[in-house]
Amino acid sequence: MKDLIKYIAQALVDNPAEVSVNEVEGNQTSVLELKVAKEDLGKVIGKQGRTARAMRTILSAASAKVKKRTVLEILE
Repeated sequence: MKDLIKYIAQALVDNPAEVSVNEVEGNQTSVLELKVAKEDLGKVIGKQGRTARAMRTILSAASAKVKKRTVLEILE
């Protein structure tokens, strides 16, 4: 899951070297914290949050395959 989000985010931003994904695992849920450069934050979120919502949809579909709940948080 971590590699999937990192790959998508690097394709969207101007500074792919500054993309980092940190995974915080729990019993049933894991949280992916996505951090990008300040100037690329708008590109990852998208207009009215559409890009972020699409990334979360892809993540939930992929995590459903492995029967685990994964949440995406975009950090500033």
